[in-house]
Amino acid sequence: MHTTKPFKWIQRTLIMMVSTLVFLTSFTAGGDDSEQNNGASDVCTAEIKMDGVIGPATVDELQRVIRRNEKDWKCSSLLITINTPGGSLLSTRQIVEEILNSPFPVLCLVGPSGGHAGSAGAIILQACHVTGAIEATNIGAATPILPGGQDIPKDLRNKMINDTRSWVEGLAKLRGRDTSFAKDIVEKAKAVTAAEAAKIGAIDHVVKNREEFFQLAQGKKVQVQDKKEVSVVVGPTRLLAHNLRYKVMELLMDPQTAYMMFMGSLGLLYFEITHPGMVVPGVIGAVGLVISLIALDKLNVQWGGLMLILLGIGFMIAEAFVASFGILGIGGVVSFIVGSLFLFDANVTGEEIPLSLVLPTSLLLGLITMGIAYMAYSTRGVKQKASFDIIVGSEAQIVQLQPGGMIGKVELKGEIWNFKATEALEMGEMVRVKGHKGFTLEIEKLG
Repeated sequence: MHTTKPFKWIQRTLIMMVSTLVFLTSFTAGGDDSEQNNGASDVCTAEIKMDGVIGPATVDELQRVIRRNEKDWKCSSLLITINTPGGSLLSTRQIVEEILNSPFPVLCLVGPSGGHAGSAGAIILQACHVTGAIEATNIGAATPILPGGQDIPKDLRNKMINDTRSWVEGLAKLRGRDTSFAKDIVEKAKAVTAAEAAKIGAIDHVVKNREEFFQLAQGKKVQVQDKKEVSVVVGPTRLLAHNLRYKVMELLMDPQTAYMMFMGSLGLLYFEITHPGMVVPGVIGAVGLVISLIALDKLNVQWGGLMLILLGIGFMIAEAFVASFGILGIGGVVSFIVGSLFLFDANVTGEEIPLSLVLPTSLLLGLITMGIAYMAYSTRGVKQKASFDIIVGSEAQIVQLQPGGMIGKVELKGEIWNFKATEALEMGEMVRVKGHKGFTLEIEKLG
């Protein structure tokens, strides 16, 4: 019997899955579309923190807070606190587009003290309606580089720098800021302190804290959307906390991590193709490839989520036909959970599947696939036999005899076979199969 080891293997796998789901539930507690309302007032300011590498997760979070404000909060302005080393140029363009098309003023503040708006952060500052920086921060160094940090060919480098420089200069001119600084941060990777940036007109204010920045921004005339002039109105902030969707995206979508994940996934898929049946490289490579394409801005987050869900379902179905001993099932559950997190966002799509439904559903699917995996595993101890090996030693009944009683036919497990015996037998007698020659059975009397 081969049941003890499979049961232990299934038990350990299920414990690992349950522990992971419990961790994910605690990881998202208080952060799934939760908000912090700093004071009660009809006038308010929505807030978002860009405190990491700029990427698809940042774009998704900005879109989420803008839609939430338009739908529910109705705040008069949006505050973006920036503390970033930079990030994806494509994601930066998407963020700038959201700011330029915002129906309400966007205020950008570099902080806390000691923080910086590097690279992508410095570009985003140029698009904001009102900008400021807390003392002891710095701004700049926005020269484009490739995700992997490789050297850029001269012609491509010139193309990237000229395109980015003209874009950032246009943003600075639109907001009435110093265009030479906008040019230098791209061409020369120039970086300056907050005080220097304010002195040359690259930002509007240097402040000691956020309250001072709000006081200076209050009532300022700015143009939103189609050059519509409005006065900035600030109030108590409403911060939409990072949910699990954002945390997972932020973890997986760092540009350098995404690049390495992309190359690693291609390598794993190549290994699976050249060594069919390994399963593990294929599963990890397929899931990693989709996630890396999302992280590299080559695939929309929602479409990427849909692909991960379909991929997960495909893995679970394949588990029933391929003896992967649970690998396809586990990969399918992981892909299903991550895809569900990426696909559904109530603030963008108007539809939402709560995590409290996603996790039990995924766990149920995992249990089913583990059951299938166990059945596949248990067949490893079954000895395969040929058809004649199965019937040797079986009992049969004589149904036809020729003269002499040593040749005739027997009924064996519902089938009629020719037989030959070494001694005379009687009609209806029970006999035992001891061998065969071709398709003729050799039989003997019982006992």
